[in-house]
Amino acid sequence: MTGSISLFARRVALSKTKVAPSTLFASTATRAISSQSYQTQSNPSDRYFFAMAAAAAATATCAVASCEREGCVRDPKTPYGINAENAIKTELKKRLSEQKEQLTSPPAFHMLLDDDDEEEAPAIEAPPQPEPVAISPKQLADSPDAEGSTAMTPEEARLEAATLKAKKHGGGLKLFSGNGNMGLSLEIAKLLGVNLGRATVSRFADGEINVAIHENVRGKDVYIIQPTCPPVNNNLMELLLMVSCLNRASARRVTVVIPYYGYARQDRKMQARVPISAADVARLLESMGVDRVIAVDLHCGQIQGFFGPRVPVDNLEGGIVGIDHFGGKDLHNPVIVSPDAGGVYRAKKFKEGLAYKYGWEDIGIAMIIKQRARAGSVDQMDLVGDVNDSDCIIVDDMIDTAGTLCKAADVLVAKGARRVFAFASHGLLSGPGNERIANSNLEECVILNTIPSTPQRAANEKLVELSVAPLLAQTIFNIHAKRSISALFK
Repeated sequence: MTGSISLFARRVALSKTKVAPSTLFASTATRAISSQSYQTQSNPSDRYFFAMAAAAAATATCAVASCEREGCVRDPKTPYGINAENAIKTELKKRLSEQKEQLTSPPAFHMLLDDDDEEEAPAIEAPPQPEPVAISPKQLADSPDAEGSTAMTPEEARLEAATLKAKKHGGGLKLFSGNGNMGLSLEIAKLLGVNLGRATVSRFADGEINVAIHENVRGKDVYIIQPTCPPVNNNLMELLLMVSCLNRASARRVTVVIPYYGYARQDRKMQARVPISAADVARLLESMGVDRVIAVDLHCGQIQGFFGPRVPVDNLEGGIVGIDHFGGKDLHNPVIVSPDAGGVYRAKKFKEGLAYKYGWEDIGIAMIIKQRARAGSVDQMDLVGDVNDSDCIIVDDMIDTAGTLCKAADVLVAKGARRVFAFASHGLLSGPGNERIANSNLEECVILNTIPSTPQRAANEKLVELSVAPLLAQTIFNIHAKRSISALFK
């Protein structure tokens, strides 16, 4: 009976707002696939309606998710969070032991004296400490020095308690998602123990994007998960409109989680009369009222500086996910290879992570110098370093058409490498990218699920996809709980 009443209410509400039937079907179907549980509908018409909704959601181009269970945000307890807690505990124990040694060690007054005067120096006694005197609140209020005290009247204390209570209950977490990567968003929501917020992101008949939020977000801490992957312009416009919609709905703070930051490769002027698109996208997000940005492996670190000081940017290292994958392999004389000069720092961090976590001290590092004929085409490649009789891991931030990656694998094999692996945070695989990897000299190519997968990728035996959801879920929780993020990467 309850399901029938709620279903009838949804029909009446949507009929009053003149929402298209396809939006209604997709809304109900997405609620069905979310983590919220629903009772079995006993009415045959209800079962038919939900079946039609699930069928329509397969072809609908809108994302609608169910509301959050209030107060159920939990620590996902991912390996990154557990390692961070252990690192913090170790640091605290170290500081406490140092303070204890300083308190227990006697003062070395003899070090201030000469050797000749050491025996004749009089003993120095510490002055007696006065005993603490207990003062009641009434004595403190009646004292002449009470004028400058911070004691509150009962009315002020009541108002202060009401303010603290409002702050405590007014900053609940809300999680929303666009159409960019719904699978990743649902995985993050499941790890956090919440449901995706109810929102419609669809298109009008003329192609314009329609965004509607179906629940209260006033005073809430809102997170939007939306990569700006292909189709880049559609996903970017969805993100901008969702940020604007939530700000106009009086959200307390809007944080955008961008697993893949589009337009990141145009980060400087390489020639005359070209835009700096990465900076322009940052200005668009900032002008919409974004309060914080979470990204995974930005193409260049200076993109963080394109945002103003009022918008902090957290650039998460996707390599920490790949370290666990390659740490379990039996690699012979491993060498980390950077495909260009700009990625040497990323390769060095990957090497340090393997050395620290798995105790591999004999890891080498190499670099490939490439000369491009034009964008997406490499003219010549030269290797700097020794890879003879080694297992190589090419570490990069993204794979687009995979032309550079496959040529780099050919160069390493020609220089005597035993096996060649590849790791990248973002697997765009545009055009012939997937086919090139399948026919290349690569032993294995590992990517993260920052971009939605396709059936063609799943059929590629050399392609391995790891999930970045635990890292993003732990980061969202730490930000919401005001915990450290840098501790996740120690």
